[in-house]
Amino acid sequence: MVLGAAVLEAVVLGDGTGSDGDRYRLCVANGAAITNDAFLRACRGLPVDRVPVWFMRQAGRSLPEYRAIRGEGSMLDTIARPEVATEITLQPVRRYGVDAAILYSDIVVPTHAIGFGVDIVPGVGPVVEHPFREARDLNRLRPLDPETDTPYVLETVGNLVAELNVPLIAFAGAPFTMASYLVEGGPSRTHGL
Repeated sequence: MVLGAAVLEAVVLGDGTGSDGDRYRLCVANGAAITNDAFLRACRGLPVDRVPVWFMRQAGRSLPEYRAIRGEGSMLDTIARPEVATEITLQPVRRYGVDAAILYSDIVVPTHAIGFGVDIVPGVGPVVEHPFREARDLNRLRPLDPETDTPYVLETVGNLVAELNVPLIAFAGAPFTMASYLVEGGPSRTHGL
């Protein structure tokens, strides 16, 4: 995954001198500079002139522009449209001037991409069509190949790297959370594995 590696390298490297004394660069693989590096500097323990701001779910229902572009389709369908996912990720950066963008995605995208029939049901959350019920269900697992299974995520990240002047935050579901979804068929308050 060349694009993913290049993006990760750019974010990890940064620009300036780290607390360990090492020099690091802050520019993304395509040459576009991150001009607002407050978030990265704070992550490295470097001085910042103010506390960097970003917030969970900064793209979403609270933004009228999100509701307009998102429409009525499934969230997973929206994530699979790079031009729309790119725009949704950029909206709060433009509107609020936050110090980092958060990739518009969901933790179930990899599970959905490898064929588990996952859908995000409004008011419920992720629902797995055929949950794991016995040991042999583990045979349904397979490695995720991002270039084949989720090329739309790579394209969205590439679009964002070309456009953003702030760092891009992405996220992933922890193994326990994903396993509990696969076993219970959806979100759980008790995680009765």
